[in-house]
Amino acid sequence: MSSPLPTARVIHVDTRGAVILDEASPETRDSRGIYLPNYIEPVSHIAVDVGGSLAKVVYFTRSPEPPSSPSILATGGNSSHSSIPTPPSPPSAGQSLPPNSSHPRQNGALTPMVLDNSTSHVGSGLSGLHESLLHETILRRVSLRHFPGGSLNFERFETDSIDDCVRFIQELIERSAAINGVPIEEMKQGVKIMATGGGAHRFYELFRDTLDVEVLREDEMECLIEGLKFISLIPDEVYFFSDELIQSVAHASPSSAALERPGPNPPKFAVTFEGNPTPQLPCLLVNIGSGVSIIKVDEDGTFERVSGTSLGGGTLWGLLSLLTPATSFDEMLALSEAGDNEAVDMLVKDIYGQDYSKLGLKSTMIASSFGKVFKKGKEKRKFSPEDISKSLLYAVSNNIGQIAYMNAEKYGLNKIYFGGCFIRGHPATIATLSYAIRFWSKGTKRALFLRHEGFLGAIGAWIKNIDGDRESETGDA
Repeated sequence: MSSPLPTARVIHVDTRGAVILDEASPETRDSRGIYLPNYIEPVSHIAVDVGGSLAKVVYFTRSPEPPSSPSILATGGNSSHSSIPTPPSPPSAGQSLPPNSSHPRQNGALTPMVLDNSTSHVGSGLSGLHESLLHETILRRVSLRHFPGGSLNFERFETDSIDDCVRFIQELIERSAAINGVPIEEMKQGVKIMATGGGAHRFYELFRDTLDVEVLREDEMECLIEGLKFISLIPDEVYFFSDELIQSVAHASPSSAALERPGPNPPKFAVTFEGNPTPQLPCLLVNIGSGVSIIKVDEDGTFERVSGTSLGGGTLWGLLSLLTPATSFDEMLALSEAGDNEAVDMLVKDIYGQDYSKLGLKSTMIASSFGKVFKKGKEKRKFSPEDISKSLLYAVSNNIGQIAYMNAEKYGLNKIYFGGCFIRGHPATIATLSYAIRFWSKGTKRALFLRHEGFLGAIGAWIKNIDGDRESETGDA
């Protein structure tokens, strides 16, 4: 008879040497795994953040060896590539996107604490591990009880397909039981679902009854802040547009050149990654999901939701679903890459015929989003899905950027983090938000972006369990 799994104890994540893995495809550009080579504690809980549009899952899996290609920093190999690449562009409109899968990447197994109590199950599920290494590890259980190294994994599902998310977690638990040589009933005793977001309440019974595991509900805003505090300390996670223009400014240095007002195709600045991150509090967190929440975070980590808007990712997704043939957010972003908003938007030159230099308005500035669509008494024109997508992306992004700046100005904050699945590492969105903050603040405030921007809530729920925070809701509200 096997020994029961022990209950969880308070442990902390060892992030020394943490490295963000290379992306596998355009769809994974915002959900790369994070390899933690020095983290040795067993973890078997799963965090789920269910929003209005997307459900995000975060979980940790053990691996006796580094992932196949985490980067030269993780493997210690040699390569001529010495810098982390900038967030890549999504594929062009003519390029096919990888299909959404209800069975995402399989990255090892959850690790229950069964190895602390018994060695009887250790060998059955680790057939890929060299026998001598396994034997040596068992002999050294007192000083090193678990194989060091593992990956923090990220997955997302559309909330309308929440059953796919539940099925994925169920298969993860079953696979983990088999790999660890633990009966499924015992594995479930060691697994907790840390749920946050609105769906933590809406789908509570679905997760609890289908998975037959304990489900704890975490406060959404607390999880966002905890996620930000943790992920922003991972090397090369945070990035921003520096003061260095990619193309030199004619007749002036970048520092003295007058900034153009925000508009389509803003000046291109070089991307800088935080290789040696430090705490960045106080700050403003602008979380762009279906809607937008703007949260003021003080130096001691206390926070307050100070503003927001209903015009967020759900707005873009919903309107483009009506106006274009795109069936996924990735397709919508790809369409916008090939679009020209000038065919849809009314520009300053459409009104004045030229620049309005007295007010600092260039002729190419957007005067009215979608302003060319309606013409009274004329037959309705047809506009391309690409142009519509580009126009609407600019409209939503510029609106969010200005609201973010006004709140940062109101509360005297110079660091503005943008999070949420709306961004998805999309260059046009990042450039629009970044330049809007740069312009309106006259360069005194900085827009900061995250490579895992859509997973802050799920990361926070995962960290809260790691750190032993037990103010979660366990029963029906």
